[in-house]
Amino acid sequence: MRFKTVAAIAVGLLAGTTFALADATKEDAIAMVKKTVAAIKAEGTTKIYDEINTPNGKFQSGEIYIVVQGFDGMTLAHATNPKLIGKNMYGAQDVDGKFFAKDMADLGRTGHDPFWYSYKFTNPATKKIQVKDMYCEILPPTTVCAGVYRP
Repeated sequence: MRFKTVAAIAVGLLAGTTFALADATKEDAIAMVKKTVAAIKAEGTTKIYDEINTPNGKFQSGEIYIVVQGFDGMTLAHATNPKLIGKNMYGAQDVDGKFFAKDMADLGRTGHDPFWYSYKFTNPATKKIQVKDMYCEILPPTTVCAGVYRP
């Protein structure tokens, strides 16, 4: 099993794509968010957002990656999709019509810390729409989130 995982990682790196690790857990997402919140508090948003926005950096591990969103829906940092940085996602909907960015911003703004939120999103590894469970902590005026895709 370990060889298959290492081989999948190697293929993903050579292809320049994000890959999914079959053993990514909700606990891994929580740990990534906690690490990010601590780094932002210690080193500031400018430095850490730059690091988050660096592809294949320390704020991404397989399918788990950090997204920082303002309470207004603006994407401030995104570890896997630089096209979303600076984009307001407040009106974005998933395939079922859920306003996921608005919902997460509202939960952050109203102090539901921490929280889990589920919606459907394209998994960058599989290119398939899957349910994503996002864990978020509030660092006003933002939410710092990471999640895992359900199989």
